[in-house]
Amino acid sequence: MKQYLYFIGFLIFTCSGSVIAQKLPPVFDQNTQFQKDSRVRQYLTPKRIVWTSDKSGKSIVNVQSLLIPGNGQADLVHKNFCTLISKDGDIPGILLDFGMEIQGGIQLVTDQPANQKPIRVRIRFGESVSEAMSDIDTIQGATNDHAMRDFTTQVPWLGTMQVGNSGFRFARIDLVDTDRELQLKEVRAIFEYRDIPYLGSFKSNDERLNRIWNTGAYTVHLNMQEYLWDGIKRDRLVWVGDMHPEVMTINSVFGKNEVVAKSLDQARDITPLPAWMNGISAYSMWWILIHRDLYKNQGDLAYLRKQQKYLVGLLDLLIQKTRDNKENLDGTRFLDWPSSENPKGIHAGLHAMMVMTLEAGAELCTILDEPAQAAKCRATATQLKLYVPDANGSKQAAALLALSGLVPAEKANAEVISQGECERFSTFYGYYMLQAKAKAKDYDGALNCIRNYWGAMLDMGATTFWEDFDLAWTKNAAPIDELVPEGKDDIHGDFGAYCYKNLRHSLCHGWASGPTAWLTEHVLGVSIMEPGCKTIQVKPNLADLKWVEGTYPTPMGIVKIRHERQADGSIKSTIDAPKGVKVLR
Repeated sequence: MKQYLYFIGFLIFTCSGSVIAQKLPPVFDQNTQFQKDSRVRQYLTPKRIVWTSDKSGKSIVNVQSLLIPGNGQADLVHKNFCTLISKDGDIPGILLDFGMEIQGGIQLVTDQPANQKPIRVRIRFGESVSEAMSDIDTIQGATNDHAMRDFTTQVPWLGTMQVGNSGFRFARIDLVDTDRELQLKEVRAIFEYRDIPYLGSFKSNDERLNRIWNTGAYTVHLNMQEYLWDGIKRDRLVWVGDMHPEVMTINSVFGKNEVVAKSLDQARDITPLPAWMNGISAYSMWWILIHRDLYKNQGDLAYLRKQQKYLVGLLDLLIQKTRDNKENLDGTRFLDWPSSENPKGIHAGLHAMMVMTLEAGAELCTILDEPAQAAKCRATATQLKLYVPDANGSKQAAALLALSGLVPAEKANAEVISQGECERFSTFYGYYMLQAKAKAKDYDGALNCIRNYWGAMLDMGATTFWEDFDLAWTKNAAPIDELVPEGKDDIHGDFGAYCYKNLRHSLCHGWASGPTAWLTEHVLGVSIMEPGCKTIQVKPNLADLKWVEGTYPTPMGIVKIRHERQADGSIKSTIDAPKGVKVLR
């Protein structure tokens, strides 16, 4: 049936009566340059008042009114507002909790005190209570790096002010001007995010695993801004290595999304060869591995062909960076931060990554009708396999050695990765440690690390997963949603290292989402056997679980899956796949 469009003013009416707005109102010149934001915004009411500077009721009056849902509109009613009064050097302040980590800013709606001049307020955002209560350049390292989270601004008399662009859950507001009265009708968080459906899902009889899956999915969702960021407070940049776990989670939860290609292409376009993406040789290798995994999932040959010239050139560069059957990479030699003081471990990890990357490059070049380049990649990978470096105790390197096939997964798991159980895990490379455990058939050990390591962040009040984490931090720590009591450690302000010391530490980092993709792949059991999900294998590994169910997004639609353990120990599986998806059991 044909659709006819009727133009009236700056609206387009379809024959069905639906309305589509033109890009800009007709008063704009047709040559006006503009960019459309791919996100939406919602306004969130605070969940609770965490703290006020005044318990007497003299300098802060009716603070509970801020918990009443608002409408963002100033009015002349002069009722139901919170008043902050500064007298005799008293600087009143309040701390609000919006319940969940978000990316965005804050909206203040004012009422009408007698003094009609603008009034200064100080706003502090925090991913934790302690961060929102901190000062810049304190011993705990709070910063305004990458996003302003501590600043002073003016608000109008009887009006609305919207400020801020950071990742936060908590917001502190202080009245700065002396001998003034601030009347706040509303304080709402401005939540900016992509309005996209959660097509993938995971649910089991273990509620802790369910929460972890959902938290990983939400962590990545928050980082799917105009580009795919590493973190919403810091660094708010496209780090290609961070993108690999994020893309695996996006494939499992959201399916195809334009933010992935947009970010991969941005990294390519700003990194002319022979430069390394983000200055890190491993990150250029992750770019290739992401494209291999993205093509497996989406089967988008037209998009892959757009990478062909750069891909072939990058593979040539990598092949040149070998010597005597060993990797000889320059640039920043980096796996992740916790492994950065182990040069032998870094060498082992980079060597394994070279094997993985060249084998992935051979796959992609075969698809792209580049047989000579595919042969060069395979030949170089074969030469590299003649040398097996020592992981030097690095769980990161051991995981990559196992995944590359250089070391049997069972050996890497038993001798390195499982030593100390979840000690010396990292939120980034923890994903590859879990993958190595799966390859070694250690599903019980993997699930225990997911529960104990990622689950411990939830126990500490997390609503998103962190840039890094160590179980030792929790021994005497207060959760992030409380004021830190005397004698307790501040889990945000007292720990961390390298680029994430103390309060600079990001508590929403997409590279930490690995358990979401891992649970979908290995417990729900979905593996892609043919590009574009034309053929998938569903092979569950329930370990100690009684049942698991979920969905997986494919280009042809949603696959619905349920596995139940029977009385005799066997697994009964029910699978409903859309037309065009062949299922192997």
